[in-house]
Amino acid sequence: MNDINNDTRTLADKYIFKTYGRFPIALARGKGCRVWDEEGKEYIDFVGGIAVCALGHSSPLVSAALDEQSRKLVHVSNLYYTRPQVELAMLLVENSFADRVFFCNSGAEANEAAIKLARRYSNEKFGDNRYKIITMKGSFHGRTMATLSATGQDKVKTGYSPLLEGFEFVPFNDLSSLEDAVDDSVCAIMLEPIQGEGGVKCPDPEFLPGVRELCNKRDLVLIFDEVQTGMGRTGRLFAHEIFGVTPDIMTLAKALGNGFPIGAMLAIEELSSAFTKGSHATTFGGTPLATAVAKAVTESILNDGILDNCRTIGDYFRERLQGLKKRHNVIKEIRGFGLLIGVELEIDGAPIVNACMEKGFLINCAQERVLRFVPPLIISKDEVDLFIDAFDDILGKL
Repeated sequence: MNDINNDTRTLADKYIFKTYGRFPIALARGKGCRVWDEEGKEYIDFVGGIAVCALGHSSPLVSAALDEQSRKLVHVSNLYYTRPQVELAMLLVENSFADRVFFCNSGAEANEAAIKLARRYSNEKFGDNRYKIITMKGSFHGRTMATLSATGQDKVKTGYSPLLEGFEFVPFNDLSSLEDAVDDSVCAIMLEPIQGEGGVKCPDPEFLPGVRELCNKRDLVLIFDEVQTGMGRTGRLFAHEIFGVTPDIMTLAKALGNGFPIGAMLAIEELSSAFTKGSHATTFGGTPLATAVAKAVTESILNDGILDNCRTIGDYFRERLQGLKKRHNVIKEIRGFGLLIGVELEIDGAPIVNACMEKGFLINCAQERVLRFVPPLIISKDEVDLFIDAFDDILGKL
């Protein structure tokens, strides 16, 4: 590697907290589904900022929205009304089950707001003994203390005890265990419609409808964490649309801003009324700049054929992967919807991630043995074919 690339890595290792296991490349620019490192090597990106860059890198649409709004108004705080925030809120409400939106800065913040709203609503309706939230084993909801406590993966909790009380965990896809866990102390059930960080685990057809029925029966709040699955990732605007089930609260982030930090918590009117003036707030949530970008991104996802491309290319990608599965015993299972795809292996996936990077493809591994593909939703068949050929060659040499 040249001096520029080494300088970037050396300086990062010297001045930045070592909380990330970084790959030995320094990315310098991107366009569409491709990125280039500081040495000029090109990569086709199947990570997409971990399901963030839905419209691709250096999107002209995003750049135009940033440029136009930055020349008008960047930040004034939520003490005042701003038009971009209102327009984005209208767009999200009119294309979802929800009645109101709370804007924040990230998926963790959105989930934090959802937890607080569910508890506050339940406290007002049933009293302070009804506070527990059931989440799923294998889930991932964020890195704040509340969302970490709500996450069903022990590996991310090490060293942070005592965690916040009031969370209980049941196996994903196990309706019987969920029913058994509900008692008079439970106020809500929180889950990802598809577990992304958990290894692209998809629900059985009857699971989410069963959860909705249980919440209706026991008067529980149903929270869907769609931080990763929302904003077109599964070929629908929101993943819960696939299963014909709507939540009471939904959280969004990641692709909502195509890389510009923004999160959102959406809820039905009955619940949203529990948040009164001063009960919850954030300084940077829903700035004119962030919401102008997110509005442009959302409109493009809805109107520019992005969802159609996601479904078409997603189906094609899984079909090509199934072809490889027939040729290579190392592939155990392929699952997912749209362009949220998991390839479970019989072996550790890290060496394959590294081999793909050497060949010019960026991919991701979740839960040690699941290759997770979350490329920009604008990816083409030709780019998928290039990866499949390289992947086939790598697997053939194992």
